[in-house]
Amino acid sequence: MSLPLQSISGLRKQLTSGDIQPGDILDALVESIESTNGTIGAYLSYDLEGAKQEANKADLSQPLGGIPIAIKDNINVKGQPCTCGSKFLDGAYNAPYDATVISKLRQAGAIPFGRANMDEFAMGSTTESSALGTTCNPSDTTRTPGGSSGGSAAAVASRCAIAALGSDTGGSIRQPASHCGVVGLKPSYGRVSRYGLVAFASSLDQIGPLTHNVEDAALMLNAMCGYDTSDSTSLEQDVPDFTRGLDQGVAGMKLGLPKEYFGEGIDPAVRKQIDQAIAGLESAGAEMVEISLPHTEYAVATYYIIAPAEASSNLSRFDGVRYGNRAEKPDDILDLYRRSREQGFGPEVKRRIILGTYVLSSGYYDAYYNRAQKVRTLIRQDFQNAYQNVDAILSPVTPSAAPLLGADKDNPLQQYLADIYTISANLAGICGISVPCGTITSETGSQLPVGLQILGPHMGEKKILQVARASEIQSGH
Repeated sequence: MSLPLQSISGLRKQLTSGDIQPGDILDALVESIESTNGTIGAYLSYDLEGAKQEANKADLSQPLGGIPIAIKDNINVKGQPCTCGSKFLDGAYNAPYDATVISKLRQAGAIPFGRANMDEFAMGSTTESSALGTTCNPSDTTRTPGGSSGGSAAAVASRCAIAALGSDTGGSIRQPASHCGVVGLKPSYGRVSRYGLVAFASSLDQIGPLTHNVEDAALMLNAMCGYDTSDSTSLEQDVPDFTRGLDQGVAGMKLGLPKEYFGEGIDPAVRKQIDQAIAGLESAGAEMVEISLPHTEYAVATYYIIAPAEASSNLSRFDGVRYGNRAEKPDDILDLYRRSREQGFGPEVKRRIILGTYVLSSGYYDAYYNRAQKVRTLIRQDFQNAYQNVDAILSPVTPSAAPLLGADKDNPLQQYLADIYTISANLAGICGISVPCGTITSETGSQLPVGLQILGPHMGEKKILQVARASEIQSGH
């Protein structure tokens, strides 16, 4: 077995025994990247020389000592480009500092390695809105890997990364994890610092890991969590060892099945895999309880008011003055703003800025944005009520498997509606994980991965990791 095919825990045993060195892992990864990245397009760039320098001084006594981690291209790593998949920053910005999550990974011995492709400014669910190239699904290169963390998921799935970081604003870790057949974890809001993450929607964004298995996700989360004074939304919460109790199973647990997530619109083949995963957990001793999340029908509309509104505000800093793309020979300051943003932003980003600016404008704020915040509170209360009766909630991640590249190019609404099962977790601030639970056969014969979503209460990561591990064992993944 080549080194990139192994888990973090497997590689760590070889590192600590002296059988391999961190540089060996980097060499094996580069070999894998060079043979597959031309087809998959998971990475935008990587700095082997810089990574080798870090590898030479890696502290192998640390829990992630010597392990390279791919980084989504909206997370700052000092001295490396941070393009956010956009022409606005391509070739025009190198990060002057490490994001807090990068500092924490370094403290745990990890080596940031490679910039993973993404939807531009994390706005999309196929990675097709990236201005810097297309990423393909390793299971079927005619299909998308999902998004916006599509490069991170594809890198792990194609064995070009041991693990990766992504960000999740409305499903952008869980959805590509499901489409690519890897594990993707969205932590609770406030669990992981957002300092150094280029903001899309500040009240929704969270950084999380994408890994080959559940144990690796728990190892990554151990290193990433903790209070950060640089992030005002970071919470002072004890960080448990997420690997402890991972194999305790689900016997005696009550797991909720929201009727709103199992209605019309699910591909029958996807539903079959989800039902089998649920049956596996039931056979392992869990009790299934039908629950209701009655405000789910308003989640998509609520999200696509709040997220664009916050994006409109956050992206106003990209004005062509301080950094990034700058229009040449502007007539005046307004012309500089207009042409810099027109040239730098792609269609999806422009669409969301326009939508967000509209819902925040005078005369529409109360009708749209303020009302959406009230509905968000109702969605959060739905989950709070549900967790009084169940330990975790099970659902599909997406209604269908990975779509064909270009399938929804001219129909952004279809992409938005596909987020129906993931966005509520971001609106409520709770944690969620996608764990592979099977595959379905496409019309061309390719095997397309399907993920089971497990949602837990705020700060309930230990519980969902435990359920995810049990599902992983039951499904043979």
